[in-house]
Amino acid sequence: MRRLRACLGAATAVTTVALAASALVATNAEGASAALSNRWYAAAPYLMPLDNDPPDAGAIMDASGLKAFQLAFILAPSGGGCSPTWDGTAPVSSDTAVKAKIDAIRAKGGDVSVSIGGYGGTKLGQACSDPASTAAAYQQVITKYGLKAIDFDLEEPEYENTAAVKNEIGAAKILQQNNPGLYVSVTTAGTADGTGWFGKQMLLEAKSQGFTPNNFSIMPFDGGFNGAASQTSALTNFNSILQSTFGWDQATAYAHEGFSGMNGRSDTGEIFTQADFQTVLDYATSHGMDRFTFWSLNRDRQCTPADNGGRTSGTCSSVAQNSWDFAKYSVKFAGATPPTTTPPTSGGTTTPPATGCKTAWSASSVYTAGNEVSSNSHNWKAKWWTQNEKPAATDGNPWQDEGAC
Repeated sequence: MRRLRACLGAATAVTTVALAASALVATNAEGASAALSNRWYAAAPYLMPLDNDPPDAGAIMDASGLKAFQLAFILAPSGGGCSPTWDGTAPVSSDTAVKAKIDAIRAKGGDVSVSIGGYGGTKLGQACSDPASTAAAYQQVITKYGLKAIDFDLEEPEYENTAAVKNEIGAAKILQQNNPGLYVSVTTAGTADGTGWFGKQMLLEAKSQGFTPNNFSIMPFDGGFNGAASQTSALTNFNSILQSTFGWDQATAYAHEGFSGMNGRSDTGEIFTQADFQTVLDYATSHGMDRFTFWSLNRDRQCTPADNGGRTSGTCSSVAQNSWDFAKYSVKFAGATPPTTTPPTSGGTTTPPATGCKTAWSASSVYTAGNEVSSNSHNWKAKWWTQNEKPAATDGNPWQDEGAC
């Protein structure tokens, strides 16, 4: 799952932190904000804040109505050790870059959850010696950023390691106890049957430890899926697994179940369009599911026309879309009404050709999402913050071609 990851490296020292709720309140004063409703944390799409050409969160908020972001990923240092880093390379203890982004999101009335694990790199559950030390490492992240939500993304190869899974589930239980009200999600691989053998073993570990998160979410992609119907079938099957594992009735199982999709073209070439997201969203809301999210906001924008459908990218979806189309399904799940935009065409461009030329592009000017310029007899619209990046129809370029003028 989620193979589009950043390179890993660097290390930091171990710090043991075990805080009760009263101490946490005092240490979280810096950067903390009023909590959003759980529905927003449940709807937060994944965003890599340091890699995969990070989009401007404020621009996404303005364009889509989104208020919550799932920042990814916290890993062990790639050089070894039981301390939290961003992507294995940037120690949380000395971080200022991600914190600045979190502060900016909160200044606009939003908030973040942080996801730990993912597909690549060494996980803290693998590096730390036991649940207590694993929890202490994660508590540093909660304290540093004043978090009210956290996601355990348990995937290959970690979830094949019994000791690592025990550490992660045990840590999740400790964090839940030491941080009253903390929203905790556990995300794992999806299969046509709901989840595979290792996913089921993870659920049994949670049961044996007496741990119940807000939800267990599956990722129904990269496993031979074909559109929304195959995904909702997997969610139905996963609901049966939750019932049989924990002794829940159907409604209780759905209330502890989540969906984590992949927008556009998946790693294995599956295609999930806006229509597929709407179908799964309808399923999730009608069944009272607890979570609806996707990987990722870094990909929630148009590729160049030549790339649409032809390859999987970490920075665009490879399907025809307006920027932040998929984020709007998360907004709907949270119970808000997203702004309207022009629907995408079936071709490469997402807006009608322009008839008049906008102000000429300037290398010295700063542009933010939605700004329009002209260059080489075409109009262009900025997809995110940019300066001194000339408009061009190339992958990763911050400009969207609006046609000849």
